[in-house]
Amino acid sequence: MDLQQMRYVLAVAETASFTRAAERCHVVQSALSHQVARLEKELGARLFERTSRRVRLTAAGEAFLPAARQALDAAERARAEVAAATGEVRGTLTVGAIPTVTAVDLPAVLRDYRRRYPQVRISLRAGSSDQLVERVREGRLDAAFIGVPPGFRTQGVHDRELAHGRHVAVVAPDHPLAAHREVDLRLLADEVFVDFAEGSAARAQSDQAFAAAGLRREVAFEVSGVELMSRMVRQGLGVALLPASFAAELHGLRSVPITDGPVRVERLVRNRSTPTPAAAAFLALLGADD
Repeated sequence: MDLQQMRYVLAVAETASFTRAAERCHVVQSALSHQVARLEKELGARLFERTSRRVRLTAAGEAFLPAARQALDAAERARAEVAAATGEVRGTLTVGAIPTVTAVDLPAVLRDYRRRYPQVRISLRAGSSDQLVERVREGRLDAAFIGVPPGFRTQGVHDRELAHGRHVAVVAPDHPLAAHREVDLRLLADEVFVDFAEGSAARAQSDQAFAAAGLRREVAFEVSGVELMSRMVRQGLGVALLPASFAAELHGLRSVPITDGPVRVERLVRNRSTPTPAAAAFLALLGADD
């Protein structure tokens, strides 16, 4: 068993195809298939069920995959630690972020990081705050930027507060509320809303604010991203509640302050284990390496 065989298995599992896995690994399919078959023979179990239509993991394959990922991660970290001992930061940095992060200028931070550490491969993954916390806890992300209600509690990760601020009502330019200098939740309760999925951290901030005020509202449209949300608001389909700092960047829409609006806290979360050299350098750049 060697690391390359593990990489091939991982590629097949993630693409559900020997052909696409070979393309990802830059080898001919016959060579990849041969190495997977050799590994299966050594393990005494088939890792994949192969049919003319699909490829999927067997129970043995499901059991093998987590350990294979750990072995590959350990090998990658060993190389990075050796490089760090000689004064060079290299390896992989995987960062997660919600689409509405504003506490840091993430593109600028990643630009500066790449200039300082050109040997590090950087990956950025988007997701909801709940998803990102889970991925950090599992070790699939080195760090993540999330936005949550003030009472949100993270578990199994380190976190620090970066910023907090109120939401504003985001409306179309011709919406009646666009002419208001400010509004309150009671006035907004009569509107139709475009919001994130029920139960998500992004939605909870608004739901909790209305509940605390003893008000009910109608969320007619649930979306997964702010791009679609802003398009629907622009078409007059509803009102959205978004962080003021983020809403200011939306073109063609009006932001109206809310006197008793929801509050969002932006946090940086990271795994509790010792960070890799690449992750440690990123945290140091943010001033979050304590």
